[in-house]
Amino acid sequence: MTMRGGARAWAVWGIALSAYVVAVLHRTSLGVAGLDAQQRFGIGAGALASFAVLQLLVYAGLQVPVGVLLDRFGSLRLIVAGALIMASGQLLMAFADGLTGAVIARVLVGAGDAMTFISVLRLVPQWFPTKRVPVVNQLSGIVGQLGQVLSAVPLAALLAGPGWTTAFVSAAATGLFVAILALVALHDTPERRVNTGAAISARKLGQDLRSAWQHPGTRLGLWTHFTTQFTGTVFALMWGYPFLIAGEGLSRGTASTLLTLFVLVGMIGGPLIGVVVQKHPLRRSWVVLAVVAANALGWGLVIAWPGRAPMAVLLILVVALGLGGPGSMIGFEFARTFNPPNRLGTATGIVNVGGFVASLVTIELVGLILDARTGGRADYDITDFKVAMSVQYALMAIGVLGILRTRRLARRRMAAEGVHVRPLREALADRGWFSSERIGKG
Repeated sequence: MTMRGGARAWAVWGIALSAYVVAVLHRTSLGVAGLDAQQRFGIGAGALASFAVLQLLVYAGLQVPVGVLLDRFGSLRLIVAGALIMASGQLLMAFADGLTGAVIARVLVGAGDAMTFISVLRLVPQWFPTKRVPVVNQLSGIVGQLGQVLSAVPLAALLAGPGWTTAFVSAAATGLFVAILALVALHDTPERRVNTGAAISARKLGQDLRSAWQHPGTRLGLWTHFTTQFTGTVFALMWGYPFLIAGEGLSRGTASTLLTLFVLVGMIGGPLIGVVVQKHPLRRSWVVLAVVAANALGWGLVIAWPGRAPMAVLLILVVALGLGGPGSMIGFEFARTFNPPNRLGTATGIVNVGGFVASLVTIELVGLILDARTGGRADYDITDFKVAMSVQYALMAIGVLGILRTRRLARRRMAAEGVHVRPLREALADRGWFSSERIGKG
């Protein structure tokens, strides 16, 4: 078997990661363009939120089908297809002057985005030694968030300068570039450029879905992703930019700086959390709960602060939210360690549904609350945002209950299978779940 983890592995990972960076740019572009979109299309907060909700609904709804396709067709084909679909969506958005075109554009962005991240995750165990996978997965998720910096800084600058059409045409061109790059240079495995799995049959599909879902470890991953990911996604994808500008009274430049800090915190925290997860696999759920507590405390400070919060409090909020992305990656570690490689794509897709379902529900609820308080006018004050953002606590509570329940079930199943005596990593290695040879055959 080809040696994994060398310079070639990092080069392939970097190419795949560039596609994910651009996918995040596309995903979050509507957030920085939100106020411009309201003016361009003459819509209120609820309708604007519906754009993002539709995008996330498509994304979440395609996760399991895409996971099945990933097991069958491999990462290269899905990454290229996803990049081209997203580029077409952004090109359509550049010239849309009505709601129909804008809606179709966001559907295309959601569909292409759905193909990208789990395809990158699928590549990691194919190209790196097993012991490095948790850290590289963290790096994949966090470095990918540089796409938010691209939307918060250069895309926002293009919107404020040349305008809407130039900004979205530029985003589409970037997507086309990474599609060509992936098509030319990406390889599914060290041995094969294109790695095709077993043919999909209705019976096998049903068995894989049922087996992945029935394992409480997969559902623990889903609830982990649900609870840790949504607050940061809501902030970066839709409501953070309007909240900082219209609610907190910051300039566009300052708001962009805070969104950039949000990404940098995740990039720093991600590898650290990855190392902790690698060394203490039986303490993963406690790391998850600590991240949720940080998010809750960050928003609590802002909401409880009289009037507009000072910059120090906003910095605390942004740092807390920045930990959500690394925390959500632990959900994929649960999927990887509790499922065999032949259904890894399916299990990963199930987990990835969690955070985006929570995000789309929260985004729509925040928009509806803002509309209810302002009569549909884009005339918000800080109190409107505080009331609207408080809805996040309901989603956090649901998620924590899900984590605690599925953690208990997963531990019970581990105990029944004799995994409780030794460290999880050692026990699962004995069963082949951490075997790089077996993962390489996935």
